[in-house]
Amino acid sequence: MNYFDLMNAFSVINHGVILGSSDGTILDMNQAALRFLNLNAVPKGEKLENIAPFLSDEAGDAEVWNPSFGLYLKRCPTPQVPSLPPQTRLFVFRDASVDFKLRLLSNTINHMSDAVTIWDQDARMLMINNAAERLETHLSQEVIGKNVSELYRPKNDTPLVVPLLIQNKRPILNLRQVFMTSTSKEVEVISNNYPIFEGGKMMGVISVMEDRRRLEEMSKRITDLQQALVDQCHAPSATKKTSPLKAKYRFGDISYHCEAMQKVIERCRMIARSDSNVMIYGETGTGKELFAQSIHNASPRADGPFVAINCAAIPDTLLESMLFGTEKGAYTGAEKRHGLLEQVDGGTLLLDEINSMDMALQSKLLRVIQEGNFRRVGGDTQIQVNVRILSNINIPAQEAIEQGLLRKDLYYRLGVINISIPALRDRKADILPLAKAFIGQNNHKLLKNVRTLAPETLTLFQAYDWPGNVRELQHALEYAMNIIPEEEDLISPAYIPEHILDATGHAVPPAADKPAQTMEEAMAEAGRSFLRQALAEHGGNISRTAKAMGITRQNLQHRLKKLQMHHEDDLYS
Repeated sequence: MNYFDLMNAFSVINHGVILGSSDGTILDMNQAALRFLNLNAVPKGEKLENIAPFLSDEAGDAEVWNPSFGLYLKRCPTPQVPSLPPQTRLFVFRDASVDFKLRLLSNTINHMSDAVTIWDQDARMLMINNAAERLETHLSQEVIGKNVSELYRPKNDTPLVVPLLIQNKRPILNLRQVFMTSTSKEVEVISNNYPIFEGGKMMGVISVMEDRRRLEEMSKRITDLQQALVDQCHAPSATKKTSPLKAKYRFGDISYHCEAMQKVIERCRMIARSDSNVMIYGETGTGKELFAQSIHNASPRADGPFVAINCAAIPDTLLESMLFGTEKGAYTGAEKRHGLLEQVDGGTLLLDEINSMDMALQSKLLRVIQEGNFRRVGGDTQIQVNVRILSNINIPAQEAIEQGLLRKDLYYRLGVINISIPALRDRKADILPLAKAFIGQNNHKLLKNVRTLAPETLTLFQAYDWPGNVRELQHALEYAMNIIPEEEDLISPAYIPEHILDATGHAVPPAADKPAQTMEEAMAEAGRSFLRQALAEHGGNISRTAKAMGITRQNLQHRLKKLQMHHEDDLYS
């Protein structure tokens, strides 16, 4: 096979090949090389170091080269080809973007504080991050490729979550697990577990775990802080009006436009006047706590304390002691502590995700509501309290009762009044006022000067279903305002998270106030913008800029010339 046929064969398998002379001059290249280097024709006579510096002998052992956004190229071993012209050699390279991005993703996951494991469709471990290794005392080289049943043994006859997820193909969230690892370590975690699909087919499973013992330690610190606040409240000079346990939000902080939300707020204002317990239902991210705080601040108890506690985030035994307090000696290491019920005497207690509370603890809470008194853990003295209880739930109450997650008798006590907050997809007229409110907050936080959404962005938002509701909208706008250029004051679709664009089919009309560009013009402008920024960061110094970019000085000068950036005033305009 001659070198020409070999170059074409390499192109078929997506490998770039350049034929160069002994002095580094480019003589020929295959179609794959042209595509990778974004060239329309072979730059015959150009020096290799100017076009593909990662292939020159001066490049050393650099693994990958980044000629354009998202593309990473890697040099490959060169085969021996007897039919090459005299004084020539081949340079072979391939697209290493997947390898590079996988390493980038792996490094990112390893920097996470949460433990992460990834499994294939047959429940074999594909990846374990550093936090999971520390939690489980596993080493990645010892567990990669092994089945979940070889690595974990459940306690209390509970099934392992990975096979269950593969079987049911549905996420399992806020799961509390206790299991033994293959290193004989007992691990307690709260995990979120998700199936991974590609083209409708399950590819694997990812588990994100938090060390339950670490959560208990954090909760204890919170309890200590709350105790200090209670001590401050009970100091002789303290009054209810100086309570540091305050609700921040009021009804005026809720941005809305649609009639459905107006009716909900009017109803809540009426409800706030009474002392009845209220249960608030809404999907995740709809703003349930915002409503709860507003009800408290509009009530006669507004000067009293307000405390919210997430029942899903705290282990049951710790939650009980946090609610009721403890007497010294109630258990090993227990000190006398006031519980949340005492802390909010005369005020409001919000129980978030009440359906996550243990059924036995729900029974004890029911007695408090019925009798108005309770005993600390390990104590025998009845303590009288006057507390209004608000509760949040993210699934319909009747569904929670049927699933055994909520006691019916407790529901009748907590749900004297029921409020339902509509999902954002059912009140899309509120998207613009909410967006403007979040833009205002982010302008202050990020020192930006954004006015509002571009019309095409609002159209895009109206087409999206917002499974994360208001919280997802808030995060999408914060993302956009972190990357929007300083000189722009409208959020266009170019700055919206990709998953929203994907979900709406990329149906985004071009901005009316911008002239149409060819692909070549757009790419050239992007290149000029990138080089201006890079040069500015290094004081306009060509050598330092080239070194930071991982290219030679000659290659950078070639690119500046190609983009017609000849003068210093072009570089910083």
